[in-house]
Amino acid sequence: MTGAVTASTSWPGGGLDGAEVGALRAAAADAAGSVERALEVAGLARHTIGPLEQGNAGRFFVGLGALADGDVTVARVVEPHLDALGILAQAGMPVPDDAARFGVFAAEAPGLRLDARRAGPAESPELPAWRVTGRKPWCSLASRLSDALLTAHTPSGERRLFRVSLRDPGVTTNDELWVSRGMPLVPSGPIDLADVPAEPVGEAGWYLDRPGFAWGGIGVAACWWGGAIGLVDALHAHAERKPDSELALAALGASAVDLAAAENAVAEAARAIESGDAAGRRGAAIAQRVRSTVRGRVDAIRTRAVATLGPAPLTVDEPYLTRVSDLELYVQQDHGERDLARLGRLILDGAL
Repeated sequence: MTGAVTASTSWPGGGLDGAEVGALRAAAADAAGSVERALEVAGLARHTIGPLEQGNAGRFFVGLGALADGDVTVARVVEPHLDALGILAQAGMPVPDDAARFGVFAAEAPGLRLDARRAGPAESPELPAWRVTGRKPWCSLASRLSDALLTAHTPSGERRLFRVSLRDPGVTTNDELWVSRGMPLVPSGPIDLADVPAEPVGEAGWYLDRPGFAWGGIGVAACWWGGAIGLVDALHAHAERKPDSELALAALGASAVDLAAAENAVAEAARAIESGDAAGRRGAAIAQRVRSTVRGRVDAIRTRAVATLGPAPLTVDEPYLTRVSDLELYVQQDHGERDLARLGRLILDGAL
């Protein structure tokens, strides 16, 4: 990474070289504040990072970290698009060209439900085999994307993954419901679907059972880690201005330790993927351990930066304020104590 403070972890496969990291970071920084330009970065990331798969995990996670180091929102835009391309490849389906922009919408929420039904006889290939209807929560950038992979409930009671066009007239987005001060450029309100054609991706239950499901969660944690580098950079600059301040030096030192621990956690997970040791319940446990570790370290860095730097940069330094606010919301994809309890259950069951 190119931040002022980085760990010296040995990434499997060497990660990315310095020029590639610098190019991704610069592209993300240049696209800051523009969703359209962030979506354009997805093409660069696709060809530089490659898919998330065994043999490429180190490059993938370092690449996401580099993007988030440049701008957290840009990484938040690019990560699900790359995840979707990897899912399609894993399902043996054609991967679209660079003009497509994908989201992955798999969240559930009380009172909201998306149902899938067969639209016609299976022996009629000229008809769309499935249609989806209902409301899907947490659909980031749905109004700006071309397609989505989303989960829906089938008549058998299982959840299945489908590909849908977000430009279908039966799709209604609800950007106005997004009022967050973190990630304001990535509206993530629900979408409504009314009898929208849907193409199955894998068999029922495949999406949740495949090894890559847990790996995708590690990719999000890589973005959190990369996003925290900018805050450590800010603490580094503060300490340079106040080299005699023990408080400034302690904050920098503690944050350097946290940043290294976060990177090491992601790198260790990459090594587990590369060695074939991150499948099934063990893969789920490894992914949750990484997410909980990185979330805790990033929370500590953010809290320490705000306390050490004080209110001034929160009022006059827009990039710093944006990074603080974006990370505060982004790490909420980890569900704190609830996910720690899930990890504890996996440990009791022998997953780790």
